[in-house]
Amino acid sequence: MLESTDVTRDPDTLLDVRGLRVEYATPAGPVPAVAGVDLTLRPGEFLGVVGESGCGKSTMLFGIAQLLNPPASVTAGEVWFKGQNLVALTAKSLNALRWRDFSVVMQSAMNALNPVHTIGHQFKDAMKAHAKRSDTEIRVRSAEVLELVGIDPVHLRSYPHQLSGGMRQRAMIAMALLFTPDLIVMDEPTSALDVVAQRSLMVQIKELQRRLGFAVIFVTHDMSLVSHFSDRLMVMYAGQVVELGATRSVFDAPAHPYSKGLLEAFPSIRGEKKRLTGIPGAPPNLARPPAGCRFHPRCPVAMDRCRTEEPELYQVEAVQARCLLHAPAAVSVEVES
Repeated sequence: MLESTDVTRDPDTLLDVRGLRVEYATPAGPVPAVAGVDLTLRPGEFLGVVGESGCGKSTMLFGIAQLLNPPASVTAGEVWFKGQNLVALTAKSLNALRWRDFSVVMQSAMNALNPVHTIGHQFKDAMKAHAKRSDTEIRVRSAEVLELVGIDPVHLRSYPHQLSGGMRQRAMIAMALLFTPDLIVMDEPTSALDVVAQRSLMVQIKELQRRLGFAVIFVTHDMSLVSHFSDRLMVMYAGQVVELGATRSVFDAPAHPYSKGLLEAFPSIRGEKKRLTGIPGAPPNLARPPAGCRFHPRCPVAMDRCRTEEPELYQVEAVQARCLLHAPAAVSVEVES
């Protein structure tokens, strides 16, 4: 177990992740899927996390929630949540926090829900595991949270296969709200839904957040999905954060070439017709990431120094970007020229 250090934390910060590193043990050696991620989350904030498949989004999320299974493990860093370092807690202590203080909504509700038990039975199991409630109190609360997500309480008697994909996802969100937690982490909850159902679910999540005040970390590969719903946006590439800032700032003026490439890869329904360009190449093998900037083999504006010098997260007006174009030395050279 990693040791916890006593650090000064902002009392207005709900979640404080510092230097999180997650590795997969392989016969050829450890593979770092998440390489030193830092992030903070305030109460009631909506953070979107985007990036290509395999960039480490879901692994980071599971590392924060301490839901990793071998061969994956947290090998460095801290996850401070409401004054406790989750990385240093025992399994028993973590089980007491999950669902009550923070909840997780998985990518596939059909896999997350038990197919041989009704929705009501699964809600009852979750509530009995974390609090002493009478059967009447459990039935009342279960009906309340189903109504919150727009499902008739009659479906407490339904099995998962009797619900549509969108209803199953909303049922999972309802389960996550049983104890009105302070944080809900969501791993691509809309990926199996059509675009109409995606929009409906996102609107509902945002409305529930407004009414109940919980914070959200929302992982997706679709930047357009969180464009109007997240307060801040984190862009990940090859296990690292490459851009982080206010969502509108990232969309209006992306500071990292990768963020710009992602934005140019999906069409807009407004304005003139534009050809989609996409990003050439493929993400690197994390067992042997390229030297220097990890994005340089695919970057249209890469410089010679990008091949050898690893960039940090630099402040660029309202956002942070991991790009040498914004390094102090690069800025000074531009000013002198």
